[in-house]
Amino acid sequence: MSGVANLEEEISLLAQTELFHDLPIAVLRQALCHGDCARRTFVKGALLYTPHAFERSLGIISAGTVQVTKGELIMSVLRHGDLFGAAALFNNAADYATTLTAKSDCAVLFFPQSLISSLMAQYPALAQRYICYLSGRVRFLSDRLDSLAAGSAQQKLGQFLLRNMEGDLADPGCPVTELAGRLGISRASLYRAFEQMELSGAIRREEKTIRVLDISLL
Repeated sequence: MSGVANLEEEISLLAQTELFHDLPIAVLRQALCHGDCARRTFVKGALLYTPHAFERSLGIISAGTVQVTKGELIMSVLRHGDLFGAAALFNNAADYATTLTAKSDCAVLFFPQSLISSLMAQYPALAQRYICYLSGRVRFLSDRLDSLAAGSAQQKLGQFLLRNMEGDLADPGCPVTELAGRLGISRASLYRAFEQMELSGAIRREEKTIRVLDISLL
C-alpha cells in the first residue's frame, strides 16, 4: 500500500513542475514506472553533481534542499519540486557547469536522457515545455550575472544569507558592525540592504535571526 501511496505522491509532484504539469497523468505514471527512472537519497553534505562527476539525467527534488554553487558563488538553493541537470542533457560537454550539494538529507528522482527523449518523441508538448524551461534558466542566469556585475551591498548580503541558511532561517552570528566588516560594506549600506530586501518580500528580520521568505529574490 505504501508503494502505491508513494507513486501517487510522485505523480502529484511531477504534475506541479513547470516541465511536466500539462502532461496526462497516465504519461507521468508511465515515466515514473519506467525501469530507467531512479530514486536516490543523499545525506546532508553529500555531493549530487560536480563538474567532473555527474549523469546525463534530469533530477527533481522530492524532499530536502540542495545548494547550487559555481566556485565560491552560490547560484541558488533547490527545494521540493525544483529541477536540475538540464545542462547535462543533449550535449557532449565533458564537465558540468556547477556543483550540487545536499543542504539537508534529501531525495531525488532521476530521469535519464534516453527516457526524456522517448517521452518527447511520444508527446511533443514536453519538448515545448523543455524549451520554455531552458529559456527561463537563461533569463535567470542573465539576471544573476547583472547582479554580480553590480556588486551591490544587497547582492553581498544575499550571498551571505544563502551560505548561512538552515531551512528558511539564517543566523548572522555576529553584530551588525562585524557583519558589515565581513561583507566589506558600511553599516549604513548594510541597513539599506536589509530594508530593501524586506520591502521586496525576500526576508523578514526576527530578533537575532532572518527568515527567508522568497529565496529567488536574494
